[in-house]
Amino acid sequence: MPLAGPRRESDVPGMSSAAPATFPRPVHPTEPTLPAPVLERLPARAGDEPDWRGNLRFLAFHVLAGIGAFVWPPSAGDLALCGALVYARLIGISLGYHRYFAHRSFRTSRALQFVLAVWAQTSLQRGVLWWAGHHRNHHRYADQPEDIHSPARRGFFWSHVGWLLSSRYWTTPTSVIPDMARYPELRALDRLWALPALGLAAAVFAWGGLSALVWAFLVGTVLLWHLTYSINSLAHRFGSRRYATTDTSRNNAALALLTAGEGWHNNHHFFCASARLGFRWWEFDPTWWLIWTLERVGLVWNVRRPPARARVGTRH
Repeated sequence: MPLAGPRRESDVPGMSSAAPATFPRPVHPTEPTLPAPVLERLPARAGDEPDWRGNLRFLAFHVLAGIGAFVWPPSAGDLALCGALVYARLIGISLGYHRYFAHRSFRTSRALQFVLAVWAQTSLQRGVLWWAGHHRNHHRYADQPEDIHSPARRGFFWSHVGWLLSSRYWTTPTSVIPDMARYPELRALDRLWALPALGLAAAVFAWGGLSALVWAFLVGTVLLWHLTYSINSLAHRFGSRRYATTDTSRNNAALALLTAGEGWHNNHHFFCASARLGFRWWEFDPTWWLIWTLERVGLVWNVRRPPARARVGTRH
């Protein structure tokens, strides 16, 4: 299907520009209610065991990155390109996978929607429908038995990477994300989820050769993965709690710096519909700055912000 379709979602048959009736919305209480729960560790469930054979590509990627880093010492250019691509893809994850596709915290054109999907998928974290669907379930059941990656319920390793290794969670939960699954180009991209990353790898190799491929793509992708996973694991274990949400989410300034603003996790669980995760002006959130800029030039609209009571001292 051509991507030059309707500019606004309201022009897509059956698509209203109004917020969906059931999602996104603040899933957790809008007023502090309960203290951080003391949760009971759940026993492992049948089918949750890591499928090592099915994850050979994931494991091989780590091995190749390690061997490559040992064999090919990086140049200054390799390191600069690695850092730039890691951070650019982190913003793509935060802006695309998370704030747009999972939470619909702003609206945009169908063409830019596709660009955001491709950008996010350069991270090799599966398709946008898979990523956003599982993330919606995380918010609906945060730190409850149904939460697929709760560190309080199932431990650090499981929340960080173990759940990704279980074949139980490899299917895209399309029933959770019907608003995005209605687009055939997104369904196709979700099936061919590795293509954007392979295109990036080819571009990196053409630009800087094998050394750049090793450092800017292989090593950079492994770093990118574990920075992203740290929000599921570390941001539910270490940091401060401004809001008494009914889960174990925490704000962590160091993680916010490393993940383009995603470390303000307690803010996010307090009001998950917000496009802005750093509620205070001093809370580092470059993804929000980009959204704000895109709003100013008319490329995104209906941008959701935290309620006034949650952002005392903010600038915008």
